[in-house]
Amino acid sequence: MNRPLSPRVVVGIVYVIAMFMVSMDATIVNVALVTISEELQAPASHMGTINVGYLVSLALCLPVSGWLGDRFGTKRVFLLALGTFTLASVLCGIAGNLTELNLARMLQGAAGGLLTPVGMAILFRTFPAHERPRISRILIIPIALAPAMGPVIGGFLVEAISWRWAFYVNLPFGCFALLFGLVFLKEHKADSLRRLDWRGLLLSTPGFAMLMYALTQGSVRGWDTPAIAVTGLSGVLLLILFVTIELRTKQPMLEVRLFSDRLFRTMGLNAFFVSAGLLGMLYVFPLMYQDAFDASALEAGLTTFPEALGLMVSSQFVPWFLKRLGPRRMVSIALLSAIVMFLLLSLVQQDTNPWLIRMLLFCTGFFLGNAVGVIQATAFTGIPPVSMGQASTLFQVQNRLGSALGVAILSSIIAGFGTNASGGEAFSYKLALLVSTGFLLVALLFARRIHDTDAAAVLRKPEPAKKMTA
Repeated sequence: MNRPLSPRVVVGIVYVIAMFMVSMDATIVNVALVTISEELQAPASHMGTINVGYLVSLALCLPVSGWLGDRFGTKRVFLLALGTFTLASVLCGIAGNLTELNLARMLQGAAGGLLTPVGMAILFRTFPAHERPRISRILIIPIALAPAMGPVIGGFLVEAISWRWAFYVNLPFGCFALLFGLVFLKEHKADSLRRLDWRGLLLSTPGFAMLMYALTQGSVRGWDTPAIAVTGLSGVLLLILFVTIELRTKQPMLEVRLFSDRLFRTMGLNAFFVSAGLLGMLYVFPLMYQDAFDASALEAGLTTFPEALGLMVSSQFVPWFLKRLGPRRMVSIALLSAIVMFLLLSLVQQDTNPWLIRMLLFCTGFFLGNAVGVIQATAFTGIPPVSMGQASTLFQVQNRLGSALGVAILSSIIAGFGTNASGGEAFSYKLALLVSTGFLLVALLFARRIHDTDAAAVLRKPEPAKKMTA
């Protein structure tokens, strides 16, 4: 007699495939922009809208994802978003002009904004606190491998087949995950249904969207241009008003009061600055390698790929290190080591041995992988299952804003110092790498405020159930 699939196995498979698609989609299209511009006969200056529309629509849907999962069921919302993301990938591939491509990318972004937090809520409801260090091995696959593989796979598909396959590649994976989840995934709805907080929705969606737009376009169009300044300031003001109202609302759309949990708050701040530093470095270093050191896009992708391997290798050690060192010491040691790697990367020259660079990037991934693994394994320790959807949404909002802020600041440094500083364009890239190091330094300061006692449920094994005696 066949045994039914374990819910943990089902959730692990569906989560990894879905998050892999979303994470890789954020980077795979970058190497295809020039080819898309030529084939669709669109100005190269307009290619940025392909990513901007994706990020803005993602920001629009992120805040409401937790409420939708609780209201309509996490399985239903997750699979609907997964199906929409897969369909949008096909629409991107068959697009005949830039307008059609942008509309399809916006649909992709909206689906991605629902997928990530709802998927994380399903994952952490399925795995209790003491098992979360072990599932860091699952989490690290889409987080580490997919963004690093994006440029490599994208470059190969563009050169060997067509840029359209950078989108079609999602179709078989999306269809399999959708059918598998439809058959085996269990539904979950909140016990008590909350009414939609319309004030929160009307403030958060434009607030996040405008702030994301300003962060992604500020370095391109200029931070002092009226469109960027007004949009960014309006977004910040709307979000401040949103947080103020949510704190006073009995049933808020986003439960910002969850930040009163010390461990969740501290790990969230760590995740914010680690995302800014890591994503910022992964943005700057390939650009420096191509622009200042005359490497090809494929060479840059292959050189930075060891960073993803380091992240994956680190995931195998997180449970072992965590039990012996505790969250505070482990995150602190990992971040301090990563800071040293970032500083060494800022000293790289054109004639530096490529294998030395790859080793530095591998070590960077290994150390940051340990930090990220601990942060994700412990951040939700004090969060009750009923609030998991809200907590995962807040966590993803922080990560998105952190990565967007990191890339925005570093791209502004490159644009501002690229041709006006001594030492040529490499100077601006190295300065940007030093600033990304600063993000990790801030994360290290917050890591010193971690209390291991807050994560006790993760560190101890559950007591075996006692047998009933007559």
